[in-house]
Amino acid sequence: MPAIVLIGAQWGDEGKGKATDLLGGEFGWVVRYQGGNNAGHTVVTPDGRDFALKLIPSGILSPGVKNVIGNGVVVNPEALIEEKAGLERRGVDTSGLLISADSHLIMPYHVAIDRVTERYLGKAKIGTTGRGIGPAYQDKVARVGVRAADLLDEKILHQKVEAALELKNQILVKVYNRRALDFHEVVDTVLEQSKEFAEKIVDTRLMLNEALERGETLLLEGSQGTLLDVDHGTYPFVTSSNPTAGGASVGSGIGPNKITRVIGILKAYTTRVGSGPFPTELLDEMGEWLRKTGGEVGVNTGRARRCGWFDAVIGRYAVRVNGITDVFLTKLDVLSGLESVPICVGYEVDGHRVDEMPMTQTGFHHAVPVYEEMPGWFEDLSGARTWDDLPATAQAYVQRIEELTGAPVSAIGVGPGREQTITR
Repeated sequence: MPAIVLIGAQWGDEGKGKATDLLGGEFGWVVRYQGGNNAGHTVVTPDGRDFALKLIPSGILSPGVKNVIGNGVVVNPEALIEEKAGLERRGVDTSGLLISADSHLIMPYHVAIDRVTERYLGKAKIGTTGRGIGPAYQDKVARVGVRAADLLDEKILHQKVEAALELKNQILVKVYNRRALDFHEVVDTVLEQSKEFAEKIVDTRLMLNEALERGETLLLEGSQGTLLDVDHGTYPFVTSSNPTAGGASVGSGIGPNKITRVIGILKAYTTRVGSGPFPTELLDEMGEWLRKTGGEVGVNTGRARRCGWFDAVIGRYAVRVNGITDVFLTKLDVLSGLESVPICVGYEVDGHRVDEMPMTQTGFHHAVPVYEEMPGWFEDLSGARTWDDLPATAQAYVQRIEELTGAPVSAIGVGPGREQTITR
């Protein structure tokens, strides 16, 4: 049976949690394949309960589904324990959670270096959440990282942490004038934390492929979004991993030929959190209206999101880079009440019209959006459950997005609830 990828097609925060939760019951497995606890998904269950997930896959809210933190994820043990305990206190069964032995750990020194480095950069800061994600991925690539499997081998863990702290403490003390971290304290802390989840550390790569061979279905869940991909995003204002669909194969250990569908999540307007270029950003009262009406505050960070009109250029780019087969369009209901709704159909860069993503960093920074005005609608869409329930102008808006991005819209979100979804 195939594996299906669900990917954010903007700068993240598109509503992937709702989509995963909606689809989760149709799958035996939900796999988180990259990122760390710097991302987050909000899911509202049918009984009205609101869940803010950070590290654990959204499928945890679907009974009977096995949830996997894949090898491409970096895991903060403390954050994992807190999130797991919080779900259990609310009656969620976490027994089906599994952790890849090859996933890397976010260690205390990663968090310390992340925070002090971002402060040191000042105006040149990247906009990191300060949770050690970047430094953990740096160590992974430098081949000095600590993996979940190392928690099961104290000798290896001691060797790796001791070697890491020889350099990290030099940086903290001599460069940033901070205190050194104690080797024994770091090791003892993570070993104590590991008691809460050590039995869940397994060879998930083998288990996932065996599940596919048995005919079970897998949903691969990315965090963040396409434009935050370290290779394909708006570098350097990106995350340190690959949220794009190609990262799903690497971050789970599933061969790319097993993936037969890629669902792209697009918000009916555009948002981003943190620093970096954003051509359609609205710095006026309309931007504030979108922020308040859409509830645009980061699930995990609490940071207000920057808001702007729908950008078809980045939507089209995401469809191409990810091989998106169909789109889940979220938050269409937020746009109700507008006389007209602009869509960015291209850019003007240094006096020239361009219809695709500028190749250079400077070009994208200088991109001025070219808008096409679509007629708006005043009807409340929150109760719509079929395509015919939408007003004609809202239908035309969705159809125009399909034309501009080159991918069909297969589902439309008209509210935060699981049932507030139109399937086409």
